[in-house]
Amino acid sequence: MSDLTYLTHNAPSRFDSKPGQPLMKAVVTVGNGGYEQLQYRDVPVPEIAPSEVLLKVLAAGMNNTEINTRLGWYSSSVATGTEQLSADNFPDNVSDGGWNEKTPFPMIQGTDCCGEVVAIGAESNGLVTGQRVLVRACMRKSGFSSLENIWMASDFDGAFAEYVKVPASEVFPIDCEWSNAELATIPCAYGTAENMIHRAGVSAADRVLVTGASGGVGSAVVQLAKRRGAHVTAVVGAEKMDAVRALGANRVVPRGADLMSVSGESGIDVVFDNVAGDSVGQIVKLVARGGRYCTSGAIAGPMVNIDFRDFYLKDLTLIGCTAWDEPVFSNLVRYIERGEIKPLLAQTFTLDEIVEAQKKFGEKTFVGNYVLVPNH
Repeated sequence: MSDLTYLTHNAPSRFDSKPGQPLMKAVVTVGNGGYEQLQYRDVPVPEIAPSEVLLKVLAAGMNNTEINTRLGWYSSSVATGTEQLSADNFPDNVSDGGWNEKTPFPMIQGTDCCGEVVAIGAESNGLVTGQRVLVRACMRKSGFSSLENIWMASDFDGAFAEYVKVPASEVFPIDCEWSNAELATIPCAYGTAENMIHRAGVSAADRVLVTGASGGVGSAVVQLAKRRGAHVTAVVGAEKMDAVRALGANRVVPRGADLMSVSGESGIDVVFDNVAGDSVGQIVKLVARGGRYCTSGAIAGPMVNIDFRDFYLKDLTLIGCTAWDEPVFSNLVRYIERGEIKPLLAQTFTLDEIVEAQKKFGEKTFVGNYVLVPNH
């Protein structure tokens, strides 16, 4: 994978069309701010390098990360949860508002892509045109021996468009009966969830706690932990308890409940917590000696207060998860093709309805994922 390939995605003139150049519809995010930063417009169809493929986007999932990046939430200057940050109080001119380096605005977001191969560079990686594929959104640009990573739609243009170009090495053919929209719920949420479970080494012997269990990542963790035979306790809003129970959770607890009275001290072996905020101190006390605390998010707030003695006196392991490990995405493809997991598609929108979709996303009334479908 050449770094130069990625840099060319973000050249300042890449959205300027030339005479006779084919155009496509895309949502271009032009900077930090509110919904006015989302422009549905014509842009040039990407031109591929030898190591890349061009995909017709069949469906593109929507995640917290697109909204958080637009608002600049990843900046170290932001101390609130994602729900407290809005277009009225986003940080101005942030240089660290994205996942890695400064977000390359203007850019096309869209981390999740189910697509069809329509053009292949000289280095095809065994791909053929017409294949339906998923894109591994988290890419290890220096190989899997390094944790350095870049993300589609955070570091280079993504799938909120009619076409997207990606490295051939990150494209995975898939053969299943799922719809395009159902497949588009998988990459970011399930990749993140499977990566956490892989890193934590979850087994049938583990007692697992999942916070935020109705969200994209949380609901994926419930399914993937149950797939490995773990005993799962899920924490979720009261109105979503039945939906999460249907995913196989052994015990479903309403958000705000006294978790100590539910599991008891040392009653949990592995925590998967993408909520963070004020609950972290209590949750750490639930973890048994030698347990693991995994996180890949902090939607309720990145600043937490814990008794650090709970960590070192109980020999706990804190596992941060962003860079996906090598087996993760191929595992997911295999799980889908074998029918071992199921999609949670909450609703689909057309690409030009992105503002409506993001507004509804912010209401947090759904379970699973929203998906955008281009107007091909």
